[in-house]
Amino acid sequence: MRVAELCRTTAETDIRLRLDLDGTGLSQIATGCGFLDHMLILFARHGRFDLSVQCKGDTYVDDHHTVEDVGICLGDAFAQALGDKRGVTRYGSMLLPMDEALLLTAVDLSGRGMLCCDLHIPTQKVGTFDTELAEEFFIALARHGDMTIHIRQLAGNNSHHIIEGTFKSLARSLGAAAAIDPRFSQEIPSTKGVL
Repeated sequence: MRVAELCRTTAETDIRLRLDLDGTGLSQIATGCGFLDHMLILFARHGRFDLSVQCKGDTYVDDHHTVEDVGICLGDAFAQALGDKRGVTRYGSMLLPMDEALLLTAVDLSGRGMLCCDLHIPTQKVGTFDTELAEEFFIALARHGDMTIHIRQLAGNNSHHIIEGTFKSLARSLGAAAAIDPRFSQEIPSTKGVL
């Protein structure tokens, strides 16, 4: 069973998170940041992950610590649930349209945390959400999930559509990469023998 449950408490956030890689897309999300909640619900649904996140953060300051720390926890949960990555497909990518926005993401469950991100978000805010925090979330997810993530915005001028399309595309890429390939279910997908 590829499931991770973890708690992370700092002076800035208190997070409880549960991730099931082989879920159906169910989610229970309450981070105190409405836009992040919306993105995580979409992420769970499009990746077909069951995801529960409860966060109490210092949102009276701003949403930065909450967004980054949830990204850290989600990355840690992926690393824990994937284990030695035996049998995973390893790679996944998705070219996803969201109205006028077009986003490309590619994932390698490489064991090397790296984000290469090329987003051009035209506004500083979506509602009360600082749009620069989207990249902070993706950085934390990549580093703590020990995965390489590439994100490219090919079109788009609506900030909400760009960010939402990225979350959906990334979820589908991760879902594909984390899926078990029945042809190689007992193998580590690397000539090194480890990931």
